[in-house]
Amino acid sequence: MNLVPATILTGFLGAGKTTLLNRVLREPHGHRIAVIENEFGQENIDNEILVQESNEQIVEMSNGCVCCTVRGDLILALGALAQKRDAGELSFDHLVIETTGLANPGPVAQTFFMDDEVASHYMLDAVITVVDAKHAMQQLDEHEEAQRQVGFADKLLLSKTDLVSSDEVDMLISRLKRINPRAPVGKVDFGQVPIGDVFDLRGFNLNDKLEIDPDFLAEDEHDHEHHACGEHCDHDHGHHDHHHSHHSDEIAAFVFKSDRPFDTAKLDEFLGNLVQVFGPRMLRYKGVLWMDGADRKVVFQGVHQMMGTDIGAKWPENEARGSKMVFIGKNLPAETFIRGLEQCLV
Repeated sequence: MNLVPATILTGFLGAGKTTLLNRVLREPHGHRIAVIENEFGQENIDNEILVQESNEQIVEMSNGCVCCTVRGDLILALGALAQKRDAGELSFDHLVIETTGLANPGPVAQTFFMDDEVASHYMLDAVITVVDAKHAMQQLDEHEEAQRQVGFADKLLLSKTDLVSSDEVDMLISRLKRINPRAPVGKVDFGQVPIGDVFDLRGFNLNDKLEIDPDFLAEDEHDHEHHACGEHCDHDHGHHDHHHSHHSDEIAAFVFKSDRPFDTAKLDEFLGNLVQVFGPRMLRYKGVLWMDGADRKVVFQGVHQMMGTDIGAKWPENEARGSKMVFIGKNLPAETFIRGLEQCLV
């Protein structure tokens, strides 16, 4: 039985998740989509799409998509959908979980790795976060949940860009990149977005392409180049924040790069310790590693305390060997991570 790819759709209250979802459900894309609304009762999918009996948990739509509302256990809902699919009662080839606007996507993502039954039916494809261009700056300032939703994303979609100036959009994008440099940013216009921007993104695949926004690295180098720190400098290099920006987000990203190989035993021990100590604050992390004596790349990624590694492709002869890692988390001590990783190099 093929695993069903699953997309977690998140974003702060009013960002436009439901508008996007409604659009996806209406499009003639040929997918049969199951939707789980993981909600607290106040955000329901449009009634014009769903004719819902109050006592019915799973609803089939006219285009073959199905929708169910979960107020309890997500694992049970995923299991119920899988059972109905196996029994031929429901047919779907993709799953979308729409979280409530105040949700932390972390526990939802972990569900796909922690439960064997879920892992035997579904594969987490990507976390997509819809960001309200009009209100995001304020939401990111005031709500850690909004920062978490950005930090977890494999893809960011900006809504309501027509309500703000292009300068405001640019400022927002550069802030989003500081929080999460590995997630590409697209735009969504009243829910209109190509289906390829939503499905089959393989954001959670262990692959040996580590997408880090090159501007993020350039911006950071630029910052250090033009800013000489004196003894009273309170500029925190670990957070890659900028003097012209007054937003010190608790959730931020930093990158480790090296052109020397890692000692496998040292790195295993160090990463194990990191996850034990900082796991709850480590939202997402991913790396492509050069291990001493190995002719193949090693790929690793994790969510909180759950970390996985895999053997990647062979190092091409014309590619310079090296390691690249990105960590996204809440108040992580970047210097501690970077110094520790340097000590694991051969």
